[in-house]
Amino acid sequence: MDIELTALATSGATTLVSLMATDSWTHARGLIARLLTHNGPDRSTLAELDDAHSQLTGADPRHAHQTAAELIAQWTTHLQHLMAAEPAARDELRSLLRSLERLTGTATTPAATVHNEINGDIHHAPVIQAGRIHTLTLHAPARQPEDNLP
Repeated sequence: MDIELTALATSGATTLVSLMATDSWTHARGLIARLLTHNGPDRSTLAELDDAHSQLTGADPRHAHQTAAELIAQWTTHLQHLMAAEPAARDELRSLLRSLERLTGTATTPAATVHNEINGDIHHAPVIQAGRIHTLTLHAPARQPEDNLP
């Protein structure tokens, strides 16, 4: 198998195993099962996916990385065999990976340029520059009365 297909299979397996550890697994499981069976999910494919999911989520945290690596290797081989047997699966896997990027948060977004300036004056609170803030809690000391200033 050529390097491109090996990379595609590895990428697919890595995405698959990454999704097993997220809340998006149920949705991804159905999409992946459809790719693996082409005629709709069958019980053995779903059982294989569920078994892999159980292995990953039930792994001892000290060995979770090793378990994930083993699962990635297993699913890389599975995807390589699928693409060798069914060349149309290559494009289907590429398409599936693009749609799963949204679930894993790995979709690449162009970097935005932010430019802020603060000139003069005295600021008695933090100043933050960020492209996106999801949650923020600030604890600032209470302001001193102005008559205590030298």
